[in-house]
Amino acid sequence: MAHKEIIKFGGMEIHFCLDAQDTKNSLTMFKCVISAGAKIAAPHYHEHFDETVYGLKGIATYTVDGKTIELGSGDSLFIPRGAVHGFANKTNETIEFLCFANPGIFGPDYFKDIAEVINAGGPPDMAKLKQVMSNHGLVPVAG
Repeated sequence: MAHKEIIKFGGMEIHFCLDAQDTKNSLTMFKCVISAGAKIAAPHYHEHFDETVYGLKGIATYTVDGKTIELGSGDSLFIPRGAVHGFANKTNETIEFLCFANPGIFGPDYFKDIAEVINAGGPPDMAKLKQVMSNHGLVPVAG
């Protein structure tokens, strides 16, 4: 199946593959393409869904509940709801990974809303970013 849409912001691309309508709300699936030096979301946790990540290309550095995990091609990581986590691209290459959120309540609207704030130009409005996160069930945690 072709990608439904690609959402671009801050050196990141989100390629939505499956949304809630495709899976009867059981999961959503999207590919993240992260450029070297991209600005990444603040550490956060999800209130209402779990996330599973599968490495496709390069090495993503995840931090989950204070533990650092290097996620390479073919590696997988389960992040339960409530676990504080974040990720970074600490390499000089573009990295890619698939994300699965279940149940399928986390969709492209979150990334569209984030892109609107990031792509507005100038330094991002941190209050607006935190509000978007909260609106979509992500709870930012001071890092």
